Amino acid sequence: MAHTKVALACSVCGSRNYIITANPNRQVRLEVKKFCRYCGKHTLHRETK
Repeated sequence: MAHTKVALACSVCGSRNYIITANPNRQVRLEVKKFCRYCGKHTLHRETK
């Protein structure tokens, strides 16, 4: 059984910088502050499908 993967996209520029494994028990989309190399600063990244 393969793990499904989702991307974390920057809320400022929209680039998908991080790939994580999907958690089927999570009801809301994950939102974390991470470093965006395209913006050059820490921004809010949201889980995409």
